[in-house]
Amino acid sequence: MTDRGSTTLPDGPDVAGWYRHGPAPGSARCSAVPVGHTDTDTGDLGEFLALYDVRRGVRVEVRRAEDEPVRCRLVSRVTVPKDEPPPSAFRRTGAPVLTLLTCAPPYAPERGGYLSNLVVTAEPVGRAQWPT
Repeated sequence: MTDRGSTTLPDGPDVAGWYRHGPAPGSARCSAVPVGHTDTDTGDLGEFLALYDVRRGVRVEVRRAEDEPVRCRLVSRVTVPKDEPPPSAFRRTGAPVLTLLTCAPPYAPERGGYLSNLVVTAEPVGRAQWPT
């Protein structure tokens, strides 16, 4: 998060990062929050563009550079104003979830870009999939 409360996104559209003050994807508890681009100013499509088409029950996989992939099942998808993320997205207690964040329309360049966020929440597929 920046001093203004916004998340710093990775530079390239083909890489996702995650909220550094929370757990990494695959952690045994809390909400891990990967963030990524849907597209860029140059028109390149981002890895998280696919989140616009996913529906409840779909399985997602997070590939990690130094570890096995994290496998999850989508349980919810909601669009919220950019400055109003759901409190559950950044929770520090409870069962593990994956909360993926990306930009969502409307796009208003005169106001700095996208005005909303797409919030996709997924749960582990089988407890054996995530470490304890």
